[in-house]
This record gives sequence, structure tokens and C-alpha cells, in this order.
Amino acid sequence: MSVRVRTVCGVQDQLGFDSMPKKLIKVTPSRLGVWADCRLRFRMTYLDRPTPPRGGPWAHSTMGAVVHNALKGLFDLPADQRTPDRAAALVGTHWKDDGFADREQAMVFRERAAGWVHDYVRGTDVTEEPVGLERWVSAPVGTIIAEGRVDRIDQRGDELVIVDYKTGRHALTTDDARGSQALALYVLAARRTLRKPCTKVELHHLPTGTVAAWEHTEESLARHLSRAEESADEFQLAIDTLAAGGDPEVLFPASPGRQCGWCDFRRSCPTGQATGPALDPWAMLSP
Repeated sequence: MSVRVRTVCGVQDQLGFDSMPKKLIKVTPSRLGVWADCRLRFRMTYLDRPTPPRGGPWAHSTMGAVVHNALKGLFDLPADQRTPDRAAALVGTHWKDDGFADREQAMVFRERAAGWVHDYVRGTDVTEEPVGLERWVSAPVGTIIAEGRVDRIDQRGDELVIVDYKTGRHALTTDDARGSQALALYVLAARRTLRKPCTKVELHHLPTGTVAAWEHTEESLARHLSRAEESADEFQLAIDTLAAGGDPEVLFPASPGRQCGWCDFRRSCPTGQATGPALDPWAMLSP
């Protein structure tokens, strides 16, 4: 039997025999995103114990979490109580001031988030019962176990639709829906978990009230899966090599760039600190 040798970041690691069964690798969209963004941040997030200290909360993340919680709370109500005013009130119920410059700024954005949710519910049929809300899906697909938490799963006719809420600054397009690896993995996991057909994904952008949708084919899903498998192979090899005594600095190098300004582990990363000043916690809010 031949011995397989693979390389990560210039480091070779002997992994064993080709005939040995390959263990499925658990993959979430967040894990894939962190790996693509910065391998040092991947190590600090998922491997280093104790985990290095993180930075404080971000105001835009607070807003996103509040909006998600308000919409989940709305769908937990009976259908006849899912009104725009009730939805806006739920923003206040779930609101936190974490990450904002001061109470005054927080109140301005609380009203803005309430307006987003009010208008969204006014323009959306919220009487249908979703198949899932903040639903965890997990299923073996190819060489990975694709899993994650889906904001909402609708059933329209005989098929499931993956719905993802967005509260960022910029409107989203069909290309964003088509190119989202996270949504594609949710499709693959949801159809296996819930045993129903699923090809359509939607990005619901609350600030603009727009929906960007895409209908996947088996070919487009296969492309997303292939890229996820490649990334999973890379980070699992790095993890295994580290466990075998590999150099963490070589296996998990920093990737300096604009993202260093808002990295949660900036205080533990001299490379990131050298790229420029840290952003204020409210810097990524919409103007």
C-alpha cells in the first residue's frame, strides 16, 4: 500500500494509508469563513485553549441579533397576533445597548431597527407557519458533515426555501444569493435533515426591504460542496499536523488586511495591530 503525503503551508505530514476510511469533517459556514479570512483567527477561535481574550461587542452585531430575535419571537406568536406594531415592539423587548457609543446613539438605532421590522412584516405574509425558526440542520454530504443554524425555513408547495435575514449596510443582489456558500450548505443539510426537496435560497435585507433569491441546481450545489470539501480538507490537515507537533506559526499564519480593524482577537495579534488603528465598536453601523 502506498503512503499518502500532503502539504500545508510548506509542512509535510504523513497521514497514513490510502485504504483507511476517511473521517467526515464537521463544517459550518462560520468555520469556513474564518478559515478563508485568517488562519491565525481560526486557530484562536477553534483550537487555542484557553481561548485568547476577545474584544468587546459590536453595535452592528447587536442590531442584527435583536432583529433576528424579534422576528423569531413574532413567529412564535399565533398568526393573528403577528402584526407590524407587535413586531416593532419586540425589537424593544430584545434590545441591548452593547457596542454603541452611548445611550443616545443606541436609541436612534433601536428606532431604526424597529422601523425595519415593522415595514418588513407589513410587506410580508407572516401568517404561514415556518418549518423551522433558528433551526439547526446537520447532515453528511460528500466528505463533510454540513451543519448550521438557519434563520427560517419555509415550505412553499412541496419544497423548502432557506430564508436568511440580513441587516448590513448594502443592498444584496441575486449574485449574493447565488454565491453564498452558507446558503448552499443549508440547502444540502436541510433537504437531508427534513427529507424534503430544497433548492431555493433567499436573502431578506431588512434595511431596504428587498429579497435576493436564487434557485440552485444540482450542479451549482455540487460546486459549493466541492469548495467546502477542499477547505475542510485544508483545515483538518492543519489541525492534524498541529496535533502531531507541527509549528502553529507556520500552519496558522496571520492574514493582515482591513479585517484586522474589527478582529475580535486583535489584542493578541501584533501583526493585526500593525495594519492600522482599531475601529470603534459602532463604526460599521449604517450612516
